[in-house]
Amino acid sequence: MRRLITLAAIATFLVAALAQPAVAVDVTAKDLVDNGEAYDGMTVTVVGELIGDYGQRRGGYTWTQLNEDAYVIEPIARGGVPAGGNIGIGVTIPTPLMEGLDAPGRYRQIGPVVSLTGVWKYHDPARHGESFLRVAELTRVRNGEALSEPPDWAALIAGAVLILGGAALLLVRRRSDSST
Repeated sequence: MRRLITLAAIATFLVAALAQPAVAVDVTAKDLVDNGEAYDGMTVTVVGELIGDYGQRRGGYTWTQLNEDAYVIEPIARGGVPAGGNIGIGVTIPTPLMEGLDAPGRYRQIGPVVSLTGVWKYHDPARHGESFLRVAELTRVRNGEALSEPPDWAALIAGAVLILGGAALLLVRRRSDSST
């Protein structure tokens, strides 16, 4: 009887331990891009800006891109300094989690900054070798917003001078051709 109780206690402990949700590991998009295989199948959390487009798919999920780089924090249009290229990963998000999110980031639009938790899929054979994050949880960190840039007056004036100068040269050339 004592042995039966011990086995029941061990079985209960194992079931409880296995039923615990996976603890997410905080990573960067760069970690996932550079060391994707090491995170394959792991539950991870990554923070970044949703960009590009929200591709609604059958099956109730949305494909999009999560960028995590210096421009998420300080876009160049707001005085940020160029700091290399963009670093991003593909993500699939259950469409209901997308409800109420602002438009994705693109030219003159900052996308919503979100914290995404899900399972990292590295070269997933079911997706023809694509690597992506299958999102289970989404937390909005910051809303998206429109960007505005003032006109670059120096470039506009230089362009106007070049156009007018070219037009003047064309007129002079035509007059000189017609007089000969």
